[in-house]
Amino acid sequence: MNAPEIRVEVAPELALFVPHARRAGATALAVDGVSTLGHVVESLGVPLTEVGTLFVDGREVPVSHVPADGESVDVRPVARPQRVPGAPLRFLLDVHLGTLARRLRLLGVDTAYESADIGDPALAARSAAERRVMLSRDRGLLRRRELWAGAFVYSTGPEEQLRDVLDRFAPELRPWTRCTACNGLLREAAKEEVADQLKGGTRKSYDVFARCLDCGRAYWKGAHHEQLEAIVERALRDFAGDR
Repeated sequence: MNAPEIRVEVAPELALFVPHARRAGATALAVDGVSTLGHVVESLGVPLTEVGTLFVDGREVPVSHVPADGESVDVRPVARPQRVPGAPLRFLLDVHLGTLARRLRLLGVDTAYESADIGDPALAARSAAERRVMLSRDRGLLRRRELWAGAFVYSTGPEEQLRDVLDRFAPELRPWTRCTACNGLLREAAKEEVADQLKGGTRKSYDVFARCLDCGRAYWKGAHHEQLEAIVERALRDFAGDR
């Protein structure tokens, strides 16, 4: 007896996850009559974090649906902006996304970051414990069941990564309110409070400072401020409106 067979069509936005032969139109796929549709989709290479809606013969079904012989499946991407109910929107980034983490913090987005490779199980456990959206380019990590929520970072360039995350999740932007080093909150500080961190030229040239409430790091509008200001202005221009 032939195995049950379904036809699966994956949205173009998800094509990079599947083999080339399955990137154009609906293709046949053998199923076992037991595995859920979520398992079938993941077996194709698509993390469920990237799946928005699943349609079978035109009707929406959950990932727990068990596909039957002859069904046609349409795999759609997540809708944007994506809503993440159940906790304040905040992120956790793996060791490979340090620049993205600093830019999100620059914009005031609550962003935890692991600067060391602590392993997928520990990252997934932290995501669940702190209810943070795991951002990663590691598909295996995004398939871990312990994750509270996750998202694949599609680009390898920090500027495109930032735009993608802001477009997908539409977080509230509060620039200059977080420490780019540790994610702590900043407050205004007198020069005397941060004097031990200032070199002679800085002490003479600047009078306005902020300090991290967690790690104590001092901030001022130094040599790289114009570059940071440009990142902030682009983000506010493109993503701070009502969505």
